[in-house]
Amino acid sequence: MSEEEWERFLRESMAGAAEAPVEPSARAREVERRLRERCGQPSGWRTYTPARPQRRTGWYITGLVAAVALLGVGLFPEQVVGWVGGFAGGRDGTPLAAESEAPREAPGAGPNLRPTLAEPFRGSPAVRWADGAAGITVPPAEATGWMDAAQVERALRQSRDFLVAAGLDSRVLRGERPAKAIALLNPHQKDVQEYLRTALSSTAPSPETNPLLLFSRFRTEQARLVGDVVKTRGRLTYRKGKRGAVEVTADVTFVYPVTPAADGGRDAEVIRTIVRRKVVMNWDDPAKVITEPGTMSLVSYALDMTNGGCSAPTGYFVPPFGTADEQPADAHRVDPYDRSKPIDTSNGTTAPDNGCATATRS
Repeated sequence: MSEEEWERFLRESMAGAAEAPVEPSARAREVERRLRERCGQPSGWRTYTPARPQRRTGWYITGLVAAVALLGVGLFPEQVVGWVGGFAGGRDGTPLAAESEAPREAPGAGPNLRPTLAEPFRGSPAVRWADGAAGITVPPAEATGWMDAAQVERALRQSRDFLVAAGLDSRVLRGERPAKAIALLNPHQKDVQEYLRTALSSTAPSPETNPLLLFSRFRTEQARLVGDVVKTRGRLTYRKGKRGAVEVTADVTFVYPVTPAADGGRDAEVIRTIVRRKVVMNWDDPAKVITEPGTMSLVSYALDMTNGGCSAPTGYFVPPFGTADEQPADAHRVDPYDRSKPIDTSNGTTAPDNGCATATRS
């Protein structure tokens, strides 16, 4: 019964209308009871009004998205898989968190897969490393030595700039002069300036004057980088050094995927040259050391390298194309991804023995 009908019924009942309803007889009540038991409440029974059911719009939207996704997979399977894989960190795992302290062990073993032109880091722990400068962790800055916090922050940023200019600059990787890196070096540090002159001008550098001690370089006629991504992992640390200087230590591993310069087609060989550098830099107090604003002095530098050549120094990395599987049984073997161990500086400047270490994995 509607509200209007109910009000009319009450009004007519109060006025004594002739058509007002009367008390049903006992027989009528018995019939009504039996009908209620058999069929439930009568159609005119007043009860609460249920809320209007919501339209299930969410299910329609979900179905539409699923249909579009299935259509996309059908039309562009590789692109969709790559897009989804990007959120999951790729097929080989999620991206690693930034390295904030020295690792205690080597990365775990992964699938033994060869690198390809399409996936140059496949089968390598570096597939989970950051790209370029993003893989070099810079710690929070605090006042240290003669510098306040803002100056320390600037020194740390410029220290990373040096590593980027020396090991990631595309022109330097092609063998050009590392002008940006040199501009950050104290021009009054005579021994370093002499090293730079000799290393970058000699066609047959010695182990002590090898430019690879500071800069990453490839001969363009022998090798070229695969893509434009170099994977890195490492960090900067700092402390108060001699004469109040801020001493910054960089320990970074670079992974360079390279292929022969001559076009080898889709199945061209890909080798990863893996370089770990440790560079100690002093940001000196100009009141105590002759220096120039925005420049630092080199304290020491060391190098570990695999798949970069075993012959006499040439000033360039020489990836062993065509001989990657030919490893002498007595070769010095290292895991180039193990950053839990210090760089071996037994000969003062470069890797142990003659700089030719065999990688246990590449």
